[in-house]
Amino acid sequence: MSQPDMIILGKIAGVFGVKGWVKVFSHTEQRDGILGYNPWFLRVAGEWQVFKVLVGQAQGKILVAQLQGIDTREQAERLLGCEIAIPREQLQSLRDGEYYWADLKGMRVVTDTGVDFGVVDALFETGANDVMVVNGERERLVPWIMGDVIKSVSLDDRIIVVDWDPDF
Repeated sequence: MSQPDMIILGKIAGVFGVKGWVKVFSHTEQRDGILGYNPWFLRVAGEWQVFKVLVGQAQGKILVAQLQGIDTREQAERLLGCEIAIPREQLQSLRDGEYYWADLKGMRVVTDTGVDFGVVDALFETGANDVMVVNGERERLVPWIMGDVIKSVSLDDRIIVVDWDPDF
């Protein structure tokens, strides 16, 4: 199945038990937020396949799920490493000033004085604030602090303007 605008939410990270359950690594802000989406699209051998989530739950520090049609450990093992995605239209609408990380990746980052830092390669959480990994002539870590560091975000123009010292 071809889906042009899929949002990656996580991946199958392991198998759990003998009845086809899988361990799930989630990229969602709340770790178990991925369980709120159904069905999942898994990229199996380069192609998106639809899987209904029958049951999903936290199991200690991990998430586990049972997918329709996956009834044995061997079937689950074939899904190891597969990305989990949903079509973009399943995402909740955001308020002004909120952004999905998937939308920020690949955006150009420039300072308010015109210095081009490069493009957003990744984002990660630190506890205090999120951080953008910006790759250009070198890698920069720029804190995501709206108003203070992040001056403007234009999804249409794919540009983030920052107030950040180019020497950092």
